[in-house]
Amino acid sequence: MRLLWPYSVYLLKDILSISKVIIYTDGAARGNPGPAAIGVIIKDAAGNTVATISRRLAATTNNQAEYRAIIAALEKAVSLGARQVALKSDSELVVKQINGLYKIKNTALRPLYQKVVELIGSLESFSISRIPREKNAAADALANKALDNI
Repeated sequence: MRLLWPYSVYLLKDILSISKVIIYTDGAARGNPGPAAIGVIIKDAAGNTVATISRRLAATTNNQAEYRAIIAALEKAVSLGARQVALKSDSELVVKQINGLYKIKNTALRPLYQKVVELIGSLESFSISRIPREKNAAADALANKALDNI
């Protein structure tokens, strides 16, 4: 029994530390529409990377890729047990649409937006903010890595 005690505490500590995450997302398309990919970095509250996503998508627009990156990030965060999410993106359009500052005029973006809202509803707290492209270089690199590996 003595050997199980430290192990159980370690697992509990890991579960608790993952409840709050900071996520960096990027979607990229070469052509609009064109070959596309997403890049995601999920960090715990201490700033440690707990997950990354680098995935190619079917041909799509840049804005659709941005939304798909956010969806993949939120799905992964929820699967990790996150309850509080602070998401960072360099897409002004998507950030302002999710924050309710811009209307969603493009009908192709509406179902993606609705999926984001559904995922946000499963969280205790959520925020999304726009960051400069240079502060999102790591997520951008993951998206471009997936695009380059054709």
